[in-house]
Amino acid sequence: MKLRCDARQSGRQYVLLAPSQSPASEFDQASVDPSRHQRLLAEAQRLRGRIYAQDGAIQRSDLVAGDRHIQAADDRAWHLLTVDENEAVVACIRYFAHEPCVGFSELSIASSDIARSAELGTRVRAAVETELESARRRGVWYVELGGWAVCESLRCTTEAVRTVLAVYALSQLRGGAVGLSSATARHHSSSILKRIGGRPLKANGVEVSSYYDAQYACEMELLSFDSEFPNERYARWISDCREVLHQVPVVLGGPVNTCASDLLRLHAAVGGHSEHVIRQAELVETKR
Repeated sequence: MKLRCDARQSGRQYVLLAPSQSPASEFDQASVDPSRHQRLLAEAQRLRGRIYAQDGAIQRSDLVAGDRHIQAADDRAWHLLTVDENEAVVACIRYFAHEPCVGFSELSIASSDIARSAELGTRVRAAVETELESARRRGVWYVELGGWAVCESLRCTTEAVRTVLAVYALSQLRGGAVGLSSATARHHSSSILKRIGGRPLKANGVEVSSYYDAQYACEMELLSFDSEFPNERYARWISDCREVLHQVPVVLGGPVNTCASDLLRLHAAVGGHSEHVIRQAELVETKR
């Protein structure tokens, strides 16, 4: 497999969006630029919205503020973006890093349908809490991956694999991480994660089985990963990615616009289509 973690020869490069007030001392090209941060995050949300709507994972009515797919974690997470020569976002993934002391109820997974289900909810909680305890013992981050999207023109390229390799590299640069992803079989997302080192989430040695997610209308798997133990086949490429990430632009935003953010998080959390919430959020967004 021909794979370069540095894609600049193709006219593409990585950009990292860091959450407000996040330390970025591991990177050489960090800058505070709220306008650029907002623009790139909005582009990533529009890319997600377009791809997910085309796939049937969401409805057009789920999109707000200019066809954006906005989720509650977006403002508090890192986002690894691939951008083209015009800095248009062509691939993205959200990297929501929690301190190891985080409780299960504070995680995004806690509010998911699978965690609340009568059949699998108890097992999911037990499995995640086991991994949280591992993160605490080791003093590493607990990371939830999500918001993964790759534009249509890059579907049959190595871009998706490069993105996951860069996630491992980012985790290693930041001191290590244990992580979780709700991965779909659509576009081979779950198989790519498993190939590089992801493994089914387990509770007391028993795997949490795949399940049908009614919200996204697809089969899903809960996959765990540990940045210390990727598939050895990819170790060299992950090392290359670490070198690349040292030099990528890291854009930190300013203080979150609390009113707009809270309204849009409310809409995402309730999963509804309240016209009042959407209109108010879009009105505030246009003033940013």
